[in-house]
Amino acid sequence: MHQVKAYILLMQGENLLPFLDGLSSNLVDGPCTTVFTDRAAKVIDACEVIVLGDNVALVGYGDVKERLSRHLLEHRLGQNIEIRDISDLNKVFIGNSIDNVPSTATVHQGWFGTVCIVGNDVEFVSTWSKEDWLEHRVTHAIPFAGHEITSKHHPFACGLGPLVHGNKGCYIGQEVLVRMRSRGKFGHRMVVKENPAPGATTVGKTHSLCIVRDQ
Repeated sequence: MHQVKAYILLMQGENLLPFLDGLSSNLVDGPCTTVFTDRAAKVIDACEVIVLGDNVALVGYGDVKERLSRHLLEHRLGQNIEIRDISDLNKVFIGNSIDNVPSTATVHQGWFGTVCIVGNDVEFVSTWSKEDWLEHRVTHAIPFAGHEITSKHHPFACGLGPLVHGNKGCYIGQEVLVRMRSRGKFGHRMVVKENPAPGATTVGKTHSLCIVRDQ
């Protein structure tokens, strides 16, 4: 597993899953990975939704914690929901197995891979190097925050199409995404190219991930 830059927002209150379902592109009725978008359908972040009893932890990636927090709070609209940042108390790892994971860890099977959350007081280090993680992503065409996934793109353009549910009701950005899907016109898309790949967003040993304009 590889330790990734991540943040964790602990949500407490009532109707947490319906609240998240109304703001994001995937169906949120339990643990899952989903995408939060703005009204123009540009990505805010792709997050893991982890159910912890009556609470929910949102694990996001990259440098958009403050933006996502504001987005959630702006749409709380008087609901009994509290959001607490517990990022500094934990480390987040992603891989493709749970071998040797500490017994106290929280393990979640997300769309990006197996996610493991470990308290800072627990001794656990990466078993994958940065290069291992990049090569894994290129091989399996997995986009990630700060590379393919940025606020410049909508989910279909950066490889997050599987996280846009086809039969969901209203959520922020839905109208734009439904129109793109119905017309089959997305503007850009993520592809795997053989090296050298000019403009690559993630460079692997022999191939790279790139976002290219649709023809």
